[in-house]
Amino acid sequence: MQKTNKSILPITSVAALALFLLASFSSVAQDKPKREVYQAQAMGQSTQMGQTFNVTVNIAEYSDSEERQVLVQAFEKSGSEGLFNALEKMPSKGRISMTGTLGYDIAFVRKIPTDGGFKIRVLTNRPIQIGEAWVNGRSVDYNLSALELDISNEKDKSSGILLPASRFKIDKKTNELVLENLQNPWKLVNIQDRTEN
Repeated sequence: MQKTNKSILPITSVAALALFLLASFSSVAQDKPKREVYQAQAMGQSTQMGQTFNVTVNIAEYSDSEERQVLVQAFEKSGSEGLFNALEKMPSKGRISMTGTLGYDIAFVRKIPTDGGFKIRVLTNRPIQIGEAWVNGRSVDYNLSALELDISNEKDKSSGILLPASRFKIDKKTNELVLENLQNPWKLVNIQDRTEN
């Protein structure tokens, strides 16, 4: 049996989702950029300790405020399943690929300026494998993937996290937004900006 890992976000209700989805609207306009490429090494933690793989994030364009609002409203109406359905309808903004996989499309991505650089946050649907869908176990409920890159202007200070199988829900006791992971998060290290100048 797989153990779930809960991360409780500190703000209550749907406002927390809006912040997770990208507390970024005081930021610069999200114009269509030149294609950006970031590479990182994912390192396992806890039960995945010692496992590693490479992650490449290709961004063709960033999501806008209207798309963000669609996701917030979808979650208000139908929870994590509403997010999944709304993300399914969004055009691709790029791709995430991992060692040994074909990768998958990015549905939602924002770039958020910080004092020492910027963050990139990704939320997208997780591809469900045929065998996984056939068995229809509890893993199919964790149908979202999230990724955050914290890019620092200082050399070797960038970091990140990958949550390959997650779902959002409201904790009925605390009324807080909970990000529940099927496995432990993967730490992203050795992050390189491979964008061509």
